[in-house]
Amino acid sequence: MSVRALGLTVLSIALGLLLWQWAAWDVSRVVFAPPSAVLARLAADVASGVLLKALVDSLVTLALGFGLAVVIGLPLGFAIGRSARVAAMFDPVLNAIYAIPPVAMVPFLIIWFGLFFEARVALVFLMSFFEILVTVAAGARNVDPLLIAAGRSFGADRVRLVTRVMLPASLPFVFAALRVGLVRGINAMITAELFFAAVNLGALMKQRAQRFDTAGLLAIIVLLALFGLAAQGGLKGLEARLLPWHVRR
Repeated sequence: MSVRALGLTVLSIALGLLLWQWAAWDVSRVVFAPPSAVLARLAADVASGVLLKALVDSLVTLALGFGLAVVIGLPLGFAIGRSARVAAMFDPVLNAIYAIPPVAMVPFLIIWFGLFFEARVALVFLMSFFEILVTVAAGARNVDPLLIAAGRSFGADRVRLVTRVMLPASLPFVFAALRVGLVRGINAMITAELFFAAVNLGALMKQRAQRFDTAGLLAIIVLLALFGLAAQGGLKGLEARLLPWHVRR
C-alpha cells in the first residue's frame, strides 16, 4: 500500500471514529457506547485473553468451512464457466439453492448435524460456497477469447490452454471470490454461534447482551471488523504480489 493510500485509510478510520463519538455523545452507554469506551474495553478484553481465545476457537470453524468451500467451489465454478454441458447440468439447481437465504437452512442443519461444531462448519460452507462458485464461474466464462486464440496459435494443447491461459486469466476473479467468500464466512461463523449452541464469540455476545453490556458487545464487533479488515488486506497484498499486471497501484 502506498503512503498516500495508507494516509487516506487512516483518515477514513479517524473520521469514522469521530462520527461515532458524536453520534453517542448524548446517548446512554447502555443504548450505544462511544468508541472511547469500546476501545478501552477491547484493549482490556484482549489483554485478559478472553476475546483472543474465543476468536481462535471461532476461527477453527471458519477455516474448515471456508476451506471446504474453496476446495469445492473453485474447480466447480471453473468447470461451470468453461463447459456448456456442466453449466447446463448444474446451473439450474445451484441457482435455485443460491436464491434460498442461508439462514432458512438453519432448521435443516440442526436436524442433519445437530447444534454443535458440524452444524457451524456447514453454515460457514453454505454461505461461502455459492459466493465463490458464482464469482469464479463468471471469471472463467469471461476469459478473453483473444488470449485463447493466441495460446492455440503457439500450439498449446487443451491442458496447457487451461493451465497457462484460462487459469491465469481467471485469477483476478478467484481473488475476488476469496475475498467475498471470506467475508460471508465470517458472517456465517458468528451467525452459527448465535443460532446454534452458543459458543466462543457468540456465547460472549449473548452473555453481554443479557447484561446490557453495550461496550462489551461493540468490542466484539470491532474485533471482528479488525480481523476482517486484516484478512482482506492480506488477500489484497497477495493479489498485488501474484498479479502485479492486474492490481491498480
